[in-house]
Amino acid sequence: MKSFDKPQSDTSQATITTREGILSIFSRSPSPSTGAPGLVRRLFQLYGGLALYGISSALLVEAGLGLEPWGVLHQGLSELTGLSIGMVSIVVGAAVLVLWIPIRQRPGLGTVSNVFVIGIAMDATLALVPAPHGLGARIPLMVAGVLLNGIATGLYLAADFGPGPRDGLMTGLHRRTGRSIRLVRTAIEIAVVATGFALGGTVGAGTVLYALSIGPLAQLFLRVFAVPKASAGSTPVAGGSPEGAILRP
Repeated sequence: MKSFDKPQSDTSQATITTREGILSIFSRSPSPSTGAPGLVRRLFQLYGGLALYGISSALLVEAGLGLEPWGVLHQGLSELTGLSIGMVSIVVGAAVLVLWIPIRQRPGLGTVSNVFVIGIAMDATLALVPAPHGLGARIPLMVAGVLLNGIATGLYLAADFGPGPRDGLMTGLHRRTGRSIRLVRTAIEIAVVATGFALGGTVGAGTVLYALSIGPLAQLFLRVFAVPKASAGSTPVAGGSPEGAILRP
C-alpha cells in the first residue's frame, strides 16, 4: 500500500501499488498549484474528499460486511462507550494527533480538518441512509463504500495539505524508528483491527476488499485529481514537507 525505508523525492519514481505507496507521498515536497484558483481547487478537494471519506465509511458500516481497519476500532469503541461512531472517530483522531508530539510530527490544515470532517460526515450519513436488508443490497453498498473511499483518498491526498492523524502517525514512526512503512503500518493496523474486533467491531469481506483494493484505487484517483504544479515565478500556497504543510496567504 518494495521498500519505503528511504522516502522518494519524486513521485514519478515511485510505483504506488499499495497503501504504503500512498503514504510515501507524505515524504515528498508538495507541488503547489498556481494562484488563487489553484488554492480554491485544493480546498474544495480537501473538504470534498474528507466529507466523501466519511460518507464512504458510513456506507461500509451500513453494509455490515466488514469495515476498514480503523473503522473496526471506531465501531468497537462505539459499542463500548455508547458514543456515535463519528464522535468516536473524532476522539480517536484527536488522541492520535497528541501522539504526534513525541515523534515530532507537525499537523497541517488537512490534518486538523481530517479529525472533525470525517466524523461529522459519518454521523450525518448514518442518520440519513437507511440500513439495507439482504445481501442483494448490502453487497453493492459495501462495494460502493470501498470505491468512494478510494475516490475520497485521491481527492484529499492530492490537495496536499498534510496527512491525516493516523497516516501521519505511521510515517512519523517510520521516520523516527527507521523501520519500513510496510512494517509500521502492518503492526499498527493489526493492533487496531484486533482491538476493534475484540470490542465488537465488524471484520469481514469488506475489510478484505478494502485492504486489497484501496491502494490501486487511490493511486488511480491521485492521478485523476492531481493539482497542476506552479509555473515559474508563481507564489506557492504551501511549502515545506507535507507532514508540516500549512495554508499560507
